[in-house]
Amino acid sequence: MKQYMMIGGVIVLLAMAIVAGYFALQGMKSRGQTPPGLVNGVLTACPMKPNAVCSAAQTDKAHYIAPLNAADLASIATIIEHLGGRIISQDSDYLAAEFSSSLFGFVDDLELLLDRPAAVIHVRAASRVGYSDMGVNRQRVEVIRQRLEQQE
Repeated sequence: MKQYMMIGGVIVLLAMAIVAGYFALQGMKSRGQTPPGLVNGVLTACPMKPNAVCSAAQTDKAHYIAPLNAADLASIATIIEHLGGRIISQDSDYLAAEFSSSLFGFVDDLELLLDRPAAVIHVRAASRVGYSDMGVNRQRVEVIRQRLEQQE
């Protein structure tokens, strides 16, 4: 009986090592990619997976999130950095940032595009790898929205 328990324990440890290795490889894969950036002056559409939100996805209710009220991108950059994000690129109308998970280093992209005529900032937040983000990107955008409202 002890022999079977020992074999079972080894199998469980081996399975855990394989799963951890898979997640570590996915984390490395996400760190090797870059944000999608603008395509023809607009934010890239969300993937079909439930790991992204975008204010430009008005017909896609699963991925839609309301744009942010217009503010200057510099104040939003400060909020992003306080939340642990890293600014990748920024100009007067566009900001790209990335957030990394602490355990495996999965990278999520956050992109903001100032729409001056509409007086809003369009937002796209997406995980680079994986299927689901467990709502992390939507929650991150809502935290940024709350912090902006507190500054008003």
